[in-house]
Amino acid sequence: MAIAKFVVKPNNEGKEIREVRKRDGRVVAFDASKITKAIAKAADQVGLQRSQEIAALMTVEVIRILDQEFPQFTTPHVENIQDVVIKVLKENNLNNLAETYLSYREERNKSRAEATNLLHQIGDIIKESPIGIEGNANVGHNFSAKLLQIASAASKWYYENEMLPPEISKAHKNGYIHIHDLDSYGKTINCMQIPLDKLLDSGFSTGYGFIRSPKRIGSAAALMCIILQSSQNDMYGGQSIPWMDKSLAKYVDPRYDDLAKKQNLNSEENNLKLAIEREVFQAMEAVVHNLNTMHSRAGSQVPFSSINLGTDTSIRGRCVTEQFLKAFNAGLGRGETPIFPNVVFRLKEGINFLPDDPNYDLYQLALKVAGRRMNPTFSFMDSSMNKPFGDLPAYMGCRSRLVDNIYGESTPEARGSIAPVSINLPRLAIEANGSIEQFFQNLDEVLALCEKQLLHRVNVLKERKVSDIPFVMGEHLYMGSDNLTSTDSIWEAMKHGSINIGFIGLAEALQLLVGVHHGQSAEAQELGLKIIKHIRNYCDDIVERDQLNCTCYATPAEGLSGRFIAIDRKKFGLLPGITDKEFYTNSFHVPVDYEISAFKKIEIEGPYHKYCNAGHISYIEVEAPLVDNPKALESLHRAMASADMGYAGVNFPIDECVDCAYSGIIDKECPICGSPRINRVRRVTGYLSYLHRFTTGKKAEYEKRRSHNGINSIKGGD
Repeated sequence: MAIAKFVVKPNNEGKEIREVRKRDGRVVAFDASKITKAIAKAADQVGLQRSQEIAALMTVEVIRILDQEFPQFTTPHVENIQDVVIKVLKENNLNNLAETYLSYREERNKSRAEATNLLHQIGDIIKESPIGIEGNANVGHNFSAKLLQIASAASKWYYENEMLPPEISKAHKNGYIHIHDLDSYGKTINCMQIPLDKLLDSGFSTGYGFIRSPKRIGSAAALMCIILQSSQNDMYGGQSIPWMDKSLAKYVDPRYDDLAKKQNLNSEENNLKLAIEREVFQAMEAVVHNLNTMHSRAGSQVPFSSINLGTDTSIRGRCVTEQFLKAFNAGLGRGETPIFPNVVFRLKEGINFLPDDPNYDLYQLALKVAGRRMNPTFSFMDSSMNKPFGDLPAYMGCRSRLVDNIYGESTPEARGSIAPVSINLPRLAIEANGSIEQFFQNLDEVLALCEKQLLHRVNVLKERKVSDIPFVMGEHLYMGSDNLTSTDSIWEAMKHGSINIGFIGLAEALQLLVGVHHGQSAEAQELGLKIIKHIRNYCDDIVERDQLNCTCYATPAEGLSGRFIAIDRKKFGLLPGITDKEFYTNSFHVPVDYEISAFKKIEIEGPYHKYCNAGHISYIEVEAPLVDNPKALESLHRAMASADMGYAGVNFPIDECVDCAYSGIIDKECPICGSPRINRVRRVTGYLSYLHRFTTGKKAEYEKRRSHNGINSIKGGD
C-alpha cells in the first residue's frame, strides 16, 4: 500500500505524552521508539516493505491520538497505548499488520504470565524438594540441585520467550514438538562417547594443573572417572566410554598375559596371578563406587555415565571385563544395586554370542549379573544397522547411538549428539481425524518445523567458542577440535556430531488412525513401520539438504510422556485410550499395559530399531530377578537378535532396605528388620533410579506395566 494513502494528521496541540503506567503499576518515561519497534517487527512478519518508514508514520499518528484522548499531565496505561496502535493500523487499512501486532501483543501477555509463573516455580523449588519435578530422576535435592533447578527454569523461560523464532516457540508451547533440554539451548551440546585412550595416553588438564598419563590400572580407572565427571560438567547429556575393556587393558600388569596362558602355575605364580586379578577388581570396584558418589554439574548429580564392553578378546581386556562385572555384581558398600554406570555388553557372533566363542564365558557372567542387577543391558553388533561397523557401535545412557559421519571417520568415539527434538505423534493423529493421508500431511509440516528448529539451534551453538566448553573442546576430546584455539568457534568440531528428530506415542497414534495399536494387528504394524520409516527418510534428506549428520531417534520420554498428554487433554478433552491416562507410550513400544508374550513383543518391536539410527531400545518386563535362570535371559537375547534389534534390556523389581540392606521383593516393610524405608530400584527410560524419584508420567506408566509372559517356562541355569 502506498505511503501517501496513510491517514496521518498534523499534531498542532503542542502536547506530548511524557509518562506511561506499566502493568505492574510503575510509572516510567514514555518512549515512542518502543511503539515503532513493535510495529516494525509486526510489519516484517507480514512481509511489508519499508517497514521502518511505515512504523515511524504510524507512531506519529498514535501519539497524536494519545494527545487528544489523554489531557496534559494524565498518564495512559500501556494497554491504552496498544489499543490505540491497533486502531490506527486498522484506520489505515493495515488489517493484516493489525492482526499480527495483536497476536504479538497476546504472546507478550502470555510471556509475562509465564514470567510470573516462573517466579512461583522458583519459590516452589526453594521451599520444596525437587523430587517429583518433571525432569531427570537422578537429580538430587541438595542446595546445588536447587540452584540448578532455578537456573534451569529461568533459562527455559529466556530461550522460549526471547530467543526462539515465534513459530517454533509456539509449536513447543502448544505441544506439537518438544525441544529437549531447552534450558541449555544456546549454552552447550548434548553428549558424547569419550576417546579414553587419547586422554590417558597424552594426559590432560581439568583447569588446575596437568594430569600425566597413568601407569597402573588403579590410576587409569580413577582418571577415567574424573574424565567422565569433567566432561559431564561441560555438557547437558550423558557421557560414555565406547570400549572400556580395550581402553584399560594395557594398564593391567603385563605379566598377566603369560600367567593366564600357563596351564600349571606354581604357588608363587598363582599368588601373583590372583594379586593382579585382585588389583584389577579393586580398580573396577572403585569405578563403581566413584560413579555413584562423585558429583558433577556443581554438585547436583552424579555423572550420567555409561560404559560399553565385552568384545575385547585379549587376555588383559578379558580381565578388565571379568573383574568389572564381578565388582558391579558385588554392588556398593552394603551390596546395594549401583545406579551408575549404565553397562552395555556387546554381543557378536565369533566373539561371545556362541558357545565356542572366546568370550562366551564372559557373556555367561554378564547374564548372571544382569539377572540380579538389571545391568548390563545388551547391544547386538550383528543387527543390520550395526554389522557394517564390526564391533564399533556403542550405546550411551538410555539408548543414544551415533556411528555415521559425513564429515569424517564413521565411529562413535569422540562424537555425540548436538541436540534432539521430538514429535507428538498422537497430536498429529488427533488432528487428522481418522485420515491417514491428512496425518502424513501433518507429519510433513511438523518435520519441516523440526528441521527449522534444529538448524536454528545449530546456528546459535556455532557462536559458542572453545573457551565456553573448556574440557571437551579445550582438551580436544571432540573430533575435529585438535587445532582449535580458545577463541575459535566450536563448529569445526561440532559438525561431527548429530542432530536428531525423535517421536513418542506411536501406539496412541495408531489407535487413532486404525482403531488398534501395532501389538494388536498386522495392519497397524504395517502403518507404524511406514510412519517411522517416513521420519527416518526425512532425516536422511536433511543430511543431503543441510549437510548435517541427522538421525531418527526413538525418544526416551521421561518428563515428556506426561507433558504432551497433559497439553492434549486440556485441548481435546478425555479421549478413551488416548488422553484418559497420565502418559503416552514411549517411542515405538507396545503399550506397557497390553498383555503380550515376551517373544511376540520382541517380534513386533524389532523391525523399528533399524529406522531409529540415533538410538533405540526395547524392554521385556519380568516379575522377579532372573539371577537363578540366566538361560531365560539368553533365550530372549537370541530372539532379539533374530528380530534385528540393536539394543535391549530386561526389567524387574529390585527392592532394598535402607536400614539393613536386605535385597529382595519387599512389600511395605523389610522382612528382616521391619523398616518401612525401602529403596525401590526401577528402570525409568533406560537408566536405573529410585521409584520415588520418577516423574508423574513415569510413575503412572510404572503402575500400569505388565509382565510379559512366556519367560518362566524357559528352564536352565547352573
